[in-house]
Amino acid sequence: MNKSEIQLPRKLTNQLLHLAQQSPEAEVCGLIGADADGKPISCYPIANDAETPGTRFLLDSRQQIAAMKQMRDKGETLFAIYHSHPSAPAVPSPTDIEQSGYPTALQLIVSLNTKGVLELRAFQIHNGVSREAVLTMTES
Repeated sequence: MNKSEIQLPRKLTNQLLHLAQQSPEAEVCGLIGADADGKPISCYPIANDAETPGTRFLLDSRQQIAAMKQMRDKGETLFAIYHSHPSAPAVPSPTDIEQSGYPTALQLIVSLNTKGVLELRAFQIHNGVSREAVLTMTES
């Protein structure tokens, strides 16, 4: 799969935006699972365990392990890690880049720091380097 151009189903995109809107004061986070063809199909919301959830995210380890098990049981693979930025742009922070532990997973970031329009952007982070990927929405 070409990670520089990413297709996200509209239903999954709307789910991510809705989750971010439900928590305007704290970063939401979770995982996205992909089917055998590498297409994103499932969203796994995970509690944010960060000490300062308004500006950081830390996946709850138990819920992360459970989500990874669910993915395996359904024949899915880890496609992306998502989180929101309640008051910052949808770009990886220095902490996001430093703490990125899954170089093959896409990083999806939702920003609520816009005037009336939510922003969703995708990044590939590897060896401390962040590269943006083009996101397009599909109907399926």
